[in-house]
Amino acid sequence: MARVFVITGSGKGIGREMALYYLAQGNVVAGCSRSEPSIAEANYTHFQLDVADEKAVVAMVHKVRKSHGGIDVLLNNAGIAAMNHLATTPTQTVQRVFATNVLGSFIFLREVAKVMMRAKAGRIVNFSTVAVPLRLEGEAVYGASKAAVEHLTRVAARELGASGITVNAVGPAPVATELVKSVPAEKIDALIARQAVRRFGTFADVIHVVDFFIDPRSSFVTGQVLYLGGAG
Repeated sequence: MARVFVITGSGKGIGREMALYYLAQGNVVAGCSRSEPSIAEANYTHFQLDVADEKAVVAMVHKVRKSHGGIDVLLNNAGIAAMNHLATTPTQTVQRVFATNVLGSFIFLREVAKVMMRAKAGRIVNFSTVAVPLRLEGEAVYGASKAAVEHLTRVAARELGASGITVNAVGPAPVATELVKSVPAEKIDALIARQAVRRFGTFADVIHVVDFFIDPRSSFVTGQVLYLGGAG
């Protein structure tokens, strides 16, 4: 049976690959990004917005619910990174990272949860990073924002569990996306060397975990953060 997905950050990278994957399975996908759509499929609807723009997010969720009667899955993927030593990190960078990674994740989680609570069912997957358990130098701000997402995940799991909604998070290791390409090669090599499985992650690796979390048989799995590559 087809499900209705909301996938944030679907313009490129992991978000786009997840959208294409779930569309290929016959599902309906509503995606968003700050850029114009990069997917042209009959069952795909794109919303051009900033995830930290509350009014835009509320309007998107309302339109998806009205068009499809509900939302089954939220993949809260949109995020940005910053890599600086603490002493050289501008306040503006901190505000930008937290606005997208924390505020954006929260607004989507809150608004989609309202829809799911009416149906007494739903699957929410947030996105963290191995930068949290590895405590990577130069990623204090990025890691802190994702640590906040993890806490949000665990508390939301408790608050929404009675409504039949699971909330989990996946922490990808480096995947060859635009986000990673901006990081110096020596930094990526050092990060991969700290993993149990010393290679780049793939889109398939991430999607496999997401599949597990959103599977109807995973109704007893909630409040969990799963890191890839053995980084935890």
